[in-house]
Amino acid sequence: MSGLSVPKRLSWRGLLHGESAPVYNAPLTTSSTAGYPAFRDNRPLHWICALGALAVLISGYHPERVFDFFLENATASVFALTVAFTYRRLPLSDLSYALLLAYLCLHEWGAHYKYSDVPLGEWMKPWLGIQRNNYDRVVHFAFGFLLCYPFQEMFTRAVRVSSRWRYLLPVETILALSAIYEMLEAFMASILSPERGEEFVGMQGDMWDSQKDMFDAGLGSVVGLVLIAVARAMVVRAKLRARQAAAEALIANSGLVPETVAAESDES
Repeated sequence: MSGLSVPKRLSWRGLLHGESAPVYNAPLTTSSTAGYPAFRDNRPLHWICALGALAVLISGYHPERVFDFFLENATASVFALTVAFTYRRLPLSDLSYALLLAYLCLHEWGAHYKYSDVPLGEWMKPWLGIQRNNYDRVVHFAFGFLLCYPFQEMFTRAVRVSSRWRYLLPVETILALSAIYEMLEAFMASILSPERGEEFVGMQGDMWDSQKDMFDAGLGSVVGLVLIAVARAMVVRAKLRARQAAAEALIANSGLVPETVAAESDES
C-alpha cells in the first residue's frame, strides 16, 4: 500500500449531513484504507457488480426449478438492494464487497440446483460417508465466514464500536439473520404443499436442519473473526518491527549509539 494516500475518514454524522467525500485512489480498499468514493469513481466495485450480475444470469439460465430459484433469491435480492441503496450513506470497502460477491456466487450455484442437488454436495457424499447433500451446510458456514468482515466494518464505521464489541456484534448479527431466514423459510413452507415445503426448506430428512444451519453460520463467523484478529495482530507486529528497524537505521546513520541519543534527549 506504499505510495497510496489514504483518504480521511468521515464521521457517520458527517455522512448524514452530506459532507463531501475524498477522491477514490486505492486499487483495493480494506476497512482501514477505504474512503467514501462516488460509485462512478470506484472501478473495482464496477467489476464486482458486473461479476455479481453475471453470476445471477448464469444461475438463472435453465435452473432446475424456476419457482424454487426465485424463492431462493428473494431474500438475497432484498439484501443486495439494501447494500446498494445504502451505498451513499454507508459505503463499505472493496474487500467487503468482494466477500459479498463470493457468497453470492456460492448462493447462486445452490439456487440453480435447489441446493439439494448441487454437484459439490454429491461429490462430498463418498468423501464424508453420508447420504445427505450437505452443500447447504457449506453455504451457511460461508454466510458467517464471508460476511463477518463486512458486518464488522459496518459496526466500526456506523456505530464506532471498538475493542471486543467489534468481534461480538458481527456474530450476534449473523446468528440473528440466520434465525430470521429460517423463520421465513418455515413460513414459506407452511404456505406450500407439505411435499414442496419440505423440498424448499431442504431438510432432506434431517429434523434438526434449521438448528444445524444456524450453528454452521455462527461457527463460520467465529472462525472468520478469529482469523481477522490474528491477521490484525500480525499487521501490528509488522508495523512495530518496521518502526524499530527504521529507528535503528536512523541511529546507525547518525553515528550515535542508543545511550548517547537518550543522554542527549535528557539534556535537552
